[in-house]
Amino acid sequence: MSEKVIAILVIGILIFDFLLDLLLSFLNEKSSKNPIPSELSGIYDDEKYQKSQDYQNTTGRLAKISRTLLLILMVAAICFGWFGFLDDWVRSLSSMAPVTPLIFFAILFLISDLMGTPFSLYQNFIIEARFGFNKMTLKTYFVDKLKGYLLTAFLGGGLLLVFVWMVEVIGADFWWYFWIVITIFLLALNIFYTSLLLPLFNKLVPLEEGELKTSIADFAEKVEFPLTQVFVIDGSRRSSKGNAFFSGLWKKKKVVFYDTLIDKHSVDELTAVFAHEVGHYKKNHIYIGTFMSIVQTGLMLFLLSKMIFNIQVSFAMGGEVTAIHLNMLAFGVLYSPFSRILGVIMNIISRKHEYEADAYATKYFGAQPLIDGLKKMSGDHLSNLTPHPANVFINYSHPTVLQRIRAMNLLNKKINSEIQFH
Repeated sequence: MSEKVIAILVIGILIFDFLLDLLLSFLNEKSSKNPIPSELSGIYDDEKYQKSQDYQNTTGRLAKISRTLLLILMVAAICFGWFGFLDDWVRSLSSMAPVTPLIFFAILFLISDLMGTPFSLYQNFIIEARFGFNKMTLKTYFVDKLKGYLLTAFLGGGLLLVFVWMVEVIGADFWWYFWIVITIFLLALNIFYTSLLLPLFNKLVPLEEGELKTSIADFAEKVEFPLTQVFVIDGSRRSSKGNAFFSGLWKKKKVVFYDTLIDKHSVDELTAVFAHEVGHYKKNHIYIGTFMSIVQTGLMLFLLSKMIFNIQVSFAMGGEVTAIHLNMLAFGVLYSPFSRILGVIMNIISRKHEYEADAYATKYFGAQPLIDGLKKMSGDHLSNLTPHPANVFINYSHPTVLQRIRAMNLLNKKINSEIQFH
């Protein structure tokens, strides 16, 4: 395949991805104006419903502007050979093979971050503040950014150095050696995320004594889940939005509540949310998700090994010699159709897991506490209650609130009828 054809293919994929996202965004905006189903009544009054529409439209416009600018710059960089110019300049600084890609991607990361910062600032301190969500100070924002830089340099830079060294030393078979490395890294990330990484940005404390802990303790004892692994995170430092999640493997597993979630929900609702998160643990969803990520990473590395040394790819990106980093950059675009398809499959499985975790909570508490919690959370987040099915299918890792409520109500009726029968 000639360098011209490769360049056209890269640009074509970039434009296709942009147009697909634009279409999904348009369909979603149109669908968001549909009447709210009866099962979701009470989430919004007329005033709050209009506020949710304004919020969705405002964030959507900003995302479109950001994506359009990124597309223009990427296409211009390929057409005018800017990546090749950057490659030449980086090579003038260092000819050491492992260092050259590191400098190249560090510069691209900084350029991308500097371009994205105005949009991020506007999103957080104008849009989120206008709609009552932002609780972050400018100091917290930039301290977070600095910590993110350091983590990216340490973890991302370290992995990149290992990757380039393996490519240079091992050759085309590098992919399965690096697959072992990245698998160990993913497992360590899952195990230590809430213990080592998350505390760099947030404060985690054990759930304090009180009615909520008593309710959760009773349920945890019933299902044999260690209560010592239930934590509260200070999400209110950055946003008024609340959430909860399950993280970790083996003895490092944890259920984490946002303090904002605890402030706005009843004990019954929060216990049902806890049961949902425990459901993920009992159904082995974390293990399944980790396994699928590892398999997906192996496939990506195998495909990358087929083009990492292709000089035509480097030429297509503006280079004058074979460059690992230019080929990696092109691969990131060329792989995106596969990535999107795999992402859809992962989302289908993830939505199935959410249904299963909801069913687990419903089995112990009935449907109503979790339904009430989901409704309240949707209203607090100004969520789009009627997203377009195509957008849900492609982009949603969770079922819609309506889908979850209908599934829980159906299961609840089945459970009640079985009880009556017996």
